[in-house]
Amino acid sequence: MREFSYELRVYFSDTDAEGIVYHARYLDFAEHARTEMLRAIGYNQSQMKENGVIFVVKSMEIEYKKPAFLDDVLTVVTTAEEIKKFSAVFSQTIRRGEDEICLIRLKVASLSSDAKRIVPVPEHIAEVLK
Repeated sequence: MREFSYELRVYFSDTDAEGIVYHARYLDFAEHARTEMLRAIGYNQSQMKENGVIFVVKSMEIEYKKPAFLDDVLTVVTTAEEIKKFSAVFSQTIRRGEDEICLIRLKVASLSSDAKRIVPVPEHIAEVLK
């Protein structure tokens, strides 16, 4: 499966009063990585919406392994595990160097951007992600 790496730095706004990354921020980091992965393969979310398709998170599993801290440089590694007709499954590992910080596995559904009804994952996107 296709793998994509996205690097980011932890800012003050990502942390609590102790300088530890707030748990919900990992979901934002993962979302940014998936968005940049689509952009890297030539499909930004604005284009997808204009073409009548959006991806929405259907389900998610998350495991926090170690804390991340203010000024850490993190890498989010995203892998397209499975591309089905109407959905896709991604695994994402957030790392600080060799340390695994957070593991996320999620399923996205493909919806029409106007009626918000399930539609097939666009073939051109599915092919590039496989």
